[in-house]
Amino acid sequence: MTGEIEEPISRKIDLDLGSEEKKGTVTEKSLDSNDPPADEKTDNSVDINDEGVGFQGNDHEEYVKGHPVIRNGLDVSKFLISTRDDGDPSFTFRSIVLGTIFTALSSVITMLYVFKPVEVSVSTVFLQLLVFVFGEAWARLTPNPERIQTNWIRKTLKFLNFGQPFGIKEHVVASLIASSGNNGLAGVEVYAIERLFYDRSISASTAVLATFSISLCGFVLAGALRSLIVYPAEMVYWSTLPQVVLFQNLHFDREANKKRLNKFGIALGLSAFWEFFPAYIIPWTSGISVFCLASMKAPSKTRSIFGKVFGGASSNEGMGLLNFGLDWQYIQSLYLSLPFKQQVNTWIAYIIWYPVMLGLWYGNAWRAKDFPFMSTSLFASNGSTFSTTSILDSNGIVDHAKLDATGLPWLTSSTVWGYFTQNLAIGALISHVLIFYTKDMIVAWKGARSKKLPDPHYQGMLKYKEVPQSWYIILFALAFVAGIIVTAKGETTLPVWGYIISLLLGAVIAPFSCILYGLYGTGVSTNQLSKMVAGAVHPGRPLANLYFASWSHQVILLAVNLANWLKVGQYTKVPHRVMFFTQIYATLLGAGLNYVVMTIIVSSQRAILLSAEGNSIWSGSTLQSMNSQAITWALAKRMYSLSGQYYMVPLALLIGLALPFMHWGLNKAFPRLRKWPINTPMIALYTGANYYGNTSWIWSSIAVGVFSQFWLRRRLPRIYNEYNYLIGAAMDGGSQIIIFILSFAIMGAAGSEHPFPTWWGNPSGNADHCS
Repeated sequence: MTGEIEEPISRKIDLDLGSEEKKGTVTEKSLDSNDPPADEKTDNSVDINDEGVGFQGNDHEEYVKGHPVIRNGLDVSKFLISTRDDGDPSFTFRSIVLGTIFTALSSVITMLYVFKPVEVSVSTVFLQLLVFVFGEAWARLTPNPERIQTNWIRKTLKFLNFGQPFGIKEHVVASLIASSGNNGLAGVEVYAIERLFYDRSISASTAVLATFSISLCGFVLAGALRSLIVYPAEMVYWSTLPQVVLFQNLHFDREANKKRLNKFGIALGLSAFWEFFPAYIIPWTSGISVFCLASMKAPSKTRSIFGKVFGGASSNEGMGLLNFGLDWQYIQSLYLSLPFKQQVNTWIAYIIWYPVMLGLWYGNAWRAKDFPFMSTSLFASNGSTFSTTSILDSNGIVDHAKLDATGLPWLTSSTVWGYFTQNLAIGALISHVLIFYTKDMIVAWKGARSKKLPDPHYQGMLKYKEVPQSWYIILFALAFVAGIIVTAKGETTLPVWGYIISLLLGAVIAPFSCILYGLYGTGVSTNQLSKMVAGAVHPGRPLANLYFASWSHQVILLAVNLANWLKVGQYTKVPHRVMFFTQIYATLLGAGLNYVVMTIIVSSQRAILLSAEGNSIWSGSTLQSMNSQAITWALAKRMYSLSGQYYMVPLALLIGLALPFMHWGLNKAFPRLRKWPINTPMIALYTGANYYGNTSWIWSSIAVGVFSQFWLRRRLPRIYNEYNYLIGAAMDGGSQIIIFILSFAIMGAAGSEHPFPTWWGNPSGNADHCS
């Protein structure tokens, strides 16, 4: 799988990871030579486009106290992520076994908690740490083959990786497999909904073919577009940097990095210890609000207003204005890694979000006051919860006579605003990318095709054989034919032409999502568009809506996921073909395990899963919510047409398409605005992204972002480069481990619940003492 680099480059770089480079790693400049004096800055002019962001990066470097400031993707490639490549093996017996074991763990637990009252997700950092522990144990606790005299035994032990060092590439491959095991979850959830709400079970052949198709249909796009969405330096996929930094710090010259790894351990331990308090003992610390405390003895009307504005520690309580949460499970290291330009756009969005939410409520938009302030449930016109089964026939198709008798369902004003902004962002995403990135995308594509991109990590990967485009095409052809067979048989109620439209829709949107995700570390949620189109082309067919949305959105999701992991592979020098095969293996393995667990649980717990309340062990609320969304969009022509009460939701797509043109025009009229990295899709999305759930983390995330990306990155770049992502990953791991343990031990996930006694820090009502 290896070969020679076409143009050998001799200059190397040491990224202050405590070691010298060993093999095949190159950049244009060494930090050990020609560094500017302390406090001296080089020319920091930046080549930017009309958005105010440089897509390709630039060669101008900025230093503070002799250390580089990370400003863009090229800086990440040169100064933050090591280009070291030891040429160690990646596709080994040990990496496959560990990846398989932890794929089983993550897939089974994820599927299990689809049916649980307490949701638990195994974070990628948690999996990464588990893989490392077991990989190290495998290396240290097994016999060294070199001590064995018998030749065939020695070769066997080497194949089994006994006594062999656990390298970074093995670690990446095993973690990739474990983290990719839930790529096919969406299809399995649809099968569960069919069994529960439509009293029908698909055949084994349909399950196998549909799972194969849904799970792999999106890979072809990432493969075909990798020259654009993976290889350029600016396609950083910022949210995965903590993982990459953790990989390198766990493996590169461990003695020299002992101090740093000790800090990692300390941060993980402190995070784990602290998590007990906001999660169990003192929930008040998950949402500290001075205004809520001040209103504790106020009249009920005042407390109600304060709850909507300042409350946020409990789900659907309020907007959480100036409510600071100290629970790291909600804050997460994402805001330590997202670039400052992205976070600024979200802050602008929040400034819009607060008055709009209050304006909709107090202006009684869409009969807002007849329903809760924040909720995702459906409601009848009298304010009671809407029963979806009351409008369906025996085949799960909308019965319009029943619908006329029952009446259309209603949404809360917060949910309508959330739907509106999602479509606004989707429209803005398309035109924004076309307006601001078309020229840069062409340059990047040509650079990658000619193998002349300046990114040192891209250059370092040229010695590995590429995955031929034909492999991606063959994989897509197999997935496509499988989908044709499934839809032609009719079990999905989705016609073949609808299936093809769903794939085309996903294929059109996926490149835009990948580009935005690569540049900003976060994307625009596009599943709303899939559901809306499905409702328009298949009215009255909620099951067809589910399958349509599953295929369409999976094309987008899988393209982003694969591109993200291909970037991790580029940073860590895992061969292209290894990344290709392990992604396919993990996805199919995880989907199979998901299906087995789903079948067992639905068969044995059907009655409790269909009940509205569930119990302390099992709950069907997640699948009930998905089915309710399918019902809603199956009524799209009556609810979202020009004569419907929510016609503004689809109209938002057209409005969103116009926003970037306005931005572009303002930049032309006022060139100084280019210095502001305004991103209209991001602003549009975040003006309504938090229309439900817990909101006490918002201001905490702002504080974390300002500290990390504004102050630490600019004032203390050495500490930022060495510890920002490492400590963030440790805090994620600590909090996730404790949440996982608490969920099983005392929060009811294992069957019995043991709540902490009620006291001032753990009130019986909202944790922040609001309303």
